[in-house]
Amino acid sequence: MSKPLSLPFDPIARAEELWKRRWGSAPAMAAITSIMRAHQILLAEVDAVVKPYGLTFARYEALVLLTFSKKGELPMSKIGERLMVHPTSVTNTVDRLVRSGLVTKRPNPNDGRGTLASITGEGRAVCDAATRDLMAMDFGLGAYDAEECGEIFAMLRPLRVAALDFESRDDGAPAPGAAAGAVRSGAGGPGEDRPE
Repeated sequence: MSKPLSLPFDPIARAEELWKRRWGSAPAMAAITSIMRAHQILLAEVDAVVKPYGLTFARYEALVLLTFSKKGELPMSKIGERLMVHPTSVTNTVDRLVRSGLVTKRPNPNDGRGTLASITGEGRAVCDAATRDLMAMDFGLGAYDAEECGEIFAMLRPLRVAALDFESRDDGAPAPGAAAGAVRSGAGGPGEDRPE
């Protein structure tokens, strides 16, 4: 759980006011600062929920992605692509899951240099239990109703399209077969496994 700051004022609104006086109006500064703070709050909350299962949110995402696959296994390169993280982060995440007995690794028979990661029975059970807990706390977004969550998703989508996360169709839906994250749609930080 994120430690409450309990300040007598909104520090981001105050920064925006001071910024405006010094450099002029920049609504994007207040928006990005709010997004970054929301990221800190949400990551702390979801990590606290999955920690009792020996997971970080990054490891949880990898387990979920493996449960989405038909055979419960994916090439390491595909995991990185779908979670939108660097190959080194994928290796670190999967290796930790292997040490926990939640995932196994084996050579990819279709790619002599590649490796397949496969979820174990214990991995599926842990993933299901963590998912129940995360859904019970609305992934930290309990302050918003379903419609507002949809609005947040829609509002952030153009940013992801501009970053070329996936190909966009005119109707606003991702193109069929376009790469998309299993659980989240950010890049870098939250999907990277961090030291404990």
